[in-house]
Amino acid sequence: MGVRTRVAAIALALALPAAAQTLKLPPTLTLTAYDTGSSGFNIAVAIGKAVKDKHGADVRVLPAGNDVARLAPLRAGRAQASAMGIGVYFAQEGVFEFGVKEWGPQPLGLMLASSACNAISLGAAKDTGVKEVKDLKGKRVGMVVGSPALNQNAFAVLAFGNLTRNDVKLVEFSSYGAMWKGVVNNEVDAGIASTISGQAKEAEASPRGLVYPPTPAADKAGWERLRKFGPYYSPHKTTCGVGATPQAPIELPNYPYPIFVAYANQSADVVYGLTKSMIIDYAAYKDAAPGADGFELSRQNLAWVLPLHPGAVRAIKEAGAWKPEHEAHQQAMLKRQETLAAAWNGFLKTNPPEDRDAFRKGWMAARAVALKKAGMETIFD
Repeated sequence: MGVRTRVAAIALALALPAAAQTLKLPPTLTLTAYDTGSSGFNIAVAIGKAVKDKHGADVRVLPAGNDVARLAPLRAGRAQASAMGIGVYFAQEGVFEFGVKEWGPQPLGLMLASSACNAISLGAAKDTGVKEVKDLKGKRVGMVVGSPALNQNAFAVLAFGNLTRNDVKLVEFSSYGAMWKGVVNNEVDAGIASTISGQAKEAEASPRGLVYPPTPAADKAGWERLRKFGPYYSPHKTTCGVGATPQAPIELPNYPYPIFVAYANQSADVVYGLTKSMIIDYAAYKDAAPGADGFELSRQNLAWVLPLHPGAVRAIKEAGAWKPEHEAHQQAMLKRQETLAAAWNGFLKTNPPEDRDAFRKGWMAARAVALKKAGMETIFD
């Protein structure tokens, strides 16, 4: 063995243990996700299997019917991360179900999120004759109790068609799964779902059928209305799922889903380990569930509506994807979370009313004042 070969061999021997030590994962990890059968649940299971196969950590995935139920185990320390929907944004902002005394703004950090070939929009039963969003006027639209994330998305898409909640018949269901059973059973005509979710595919295969009315990017006025309800949405050419193919894409609104998040105080080593595994083990899970390929590092929006967790930033920096503009945006998002936390703490010191509605109204007013003072958008009035 030559000198160079021996040096290379010694360097490799020293590097391998160091690399192994950087991936610190506890023996068991617990994640929360949407209901069993949802694309988010299936993806979380696929990633969990890759983590188990590659690094030996057992990953449990707990299904939960709404955003509060998904975040509660994280806040209590019983789960390390969640495969959330856009409820993460509402949690950060302290609005809707998080605008109550028990919650308030939540300091969440993004890990990675899936931006795949699918989209998240209002699917409508084909037998309704709906072809455009505006055709939903007078139709029955599903709402999920305790899940304003889904409901806000529905209102955003309706706004694209210049429709409000008063232009449709809102039908409430106890969960996302129950709402989609309602579509199949002709109890409701439309509901929010990813184009690749099991529930949407089940509705498509039912006698009623399913279509996704488009939201063309060229309709600037429609998109301006949509973004007033959903600033996290972007125009997207959807090439997979119900009614969409690479040869015949549908222009729909989309945001990343599922969105892997952890609380800011969650161990940076644990979040780093899980995020790094999702980056380096991508090939092991990308084809294991529809939409999992959207976790590819090159598809990540590193300047989105949430800051990244410090552990995730470390993993992304090591992968060479972190840029100065990402750091600037990161600091702005952290400042927003600090502003919201200070506003919340200040509001609680005013002895706010016990009545839930009065409490929420008082908080939203205090929130708006604090954000405007800091030169930040309130988004929610």
